[in-house]
Amino acid sequence: MAPESPGRATALLVAACFFMEQLDATIVSTAAPRLGPALGVPPADISLLVSVYLLAVVVLLPLSGWLSARWGARRVFLTAIAVFTAASLACATSTSLGGLVVARVVQGAGGSMMVPIGLLVVLGTARKADIPRLLSYVVWPGLLAPVAAPALGGVITTYWHWRWIFLINVPLGLVALALAWRLVRPARPSAAAPRLDLPGVLLLGLGLGAVTTAEHLMTSASGPVVAAAVAVTGVTALTAATRHLLRSSHPLVDLRTLRTPTFRVAVIGSLLFGALVAAVPFLLPQLFSSFGWTPAQSGALVLFVFAGNIGVKPATTWLVRHVPFRRLIAVPAVCLAATAAGFALLTPSTPLPVVIGLAVVSGCARSVGLTAYSTLAFSDVPPPQMQHCNTLLAMAQQMSGVLGVSAAAAALHLGEAAAFLVLAGAGLVAAAHALRLHPAAGNAVRAG
Repeated sequence: MAPESPGRATALLVAACFFMEQLDATIVSTAAPRLGPALGVPPADISLLVSVYLLAVVVLLPLSGWLSARWGARRVFLTAIAVFTAASLACATSTSLGGLVVARVVQGAGGSMMVPIGLLVVLGTARKADIPRLLSYVVWPGLLAPVAAPALGGVITTYWHWRWIFLINVPLGLVALALAWRLVRPARPSAAAPRLDLPGVLLLGLGLGAVTTAEHLMTSASGPVVAAAVAVTGVTALTAATRHLLRSSHPLVDLRTLRTPTFRVAVIGSLLFGALVAAVPFLLPQLFSSFGWTPAQSGALVLFVFAGNIGVKPATTWLVRHVPFRRLIAVPAVCLAATAAGFALLTPSTPLPVVIGLAVVSGCARSVGLTAYSTLAFSDVPPPQMQHCNTLLAMAQQMSGVLGVSAAAAALHLGEAAAFLVLAGAGLVAAAHALRLHPAAGNAVRAG
């Protein structure tokens, strides 16, 4: 008999942790006008707080699988929540930019472990037939947080104190820690856990960190030349990391898992589709600002993307169980590309219902597509490979946001409309890639 799958409560707990980690990646940007003067630095310097957080998450994320194998998923998950919560308190009580930077690095370290380990807890012993239901709970924060962060950050900094951006995590983290202690069952760490692949850690950390840094340098005073040099360093390191991981007998992340066709399509598709998902909330405020609309008007319209996310959510599990994955991935990718092209055609005189309709359809496509990709990724993965597949998918999803915003920022030099059209192309490539799936791909999660 298959082991009992984790319950909805555990999946919702991981979803809440995912929301906190995603929210803190971007909410600080909204507080820059208030946070800078309070710390005695120019508001532009506050972007460093976003950079160091994302760097910590990206660089340390590949370690999550090895840590869970070495120390046990429950122990690492509890520690990650505790570190994230304590670091949030440290951020809220900081009185200097330097202290806040250090606290943000620690916060990012906790976030890098919290989500992938939590997902491993949820899916590690789950039956294949339970995966669509469980992932339907876990995926939504990744859709909500990037859209909600600007609005929530604006409310907090306008009506409360900037410190509440971080303090809000403390009670949430304490509740999550108590629930995790109760819900997550202890498990023995693997006796066969390999030694840490130090070359893999260094090469992946350098590569992912450099690519992430290059994205932030694109919009900084350093200019595109410095960003390009850093990006080349990152790509070179990632190329060396790939060669090492394929040759190592005990790699930090086993790239051989990509031989599973459904998993390979899910990882590549998550990079392309996820880049477009991340770019839309970044580009829409830029577009609406060029129309002369106020930040409040822009924020309200972007929230219709969230309305589409939530509106279609009750149907996603049914769609995963009844619609072939090839179609379930290709159609949302085409819809997301079409809405991006539609945004490129908007003008200040476009009727408001048309703008709202595009935003809602875009939100629906985001929700269905990301749920389908996440479910497909684990549909044919055998339990022994779950640890490596989970880590690799988490890396792809994290980097998709970096690549999406980076591509959008670069394309903005051509204008908002051109930026949307460039990213629409990524959606069409994702759709074409999905069509390579076998018609029966992912049927293992439809049983039961």
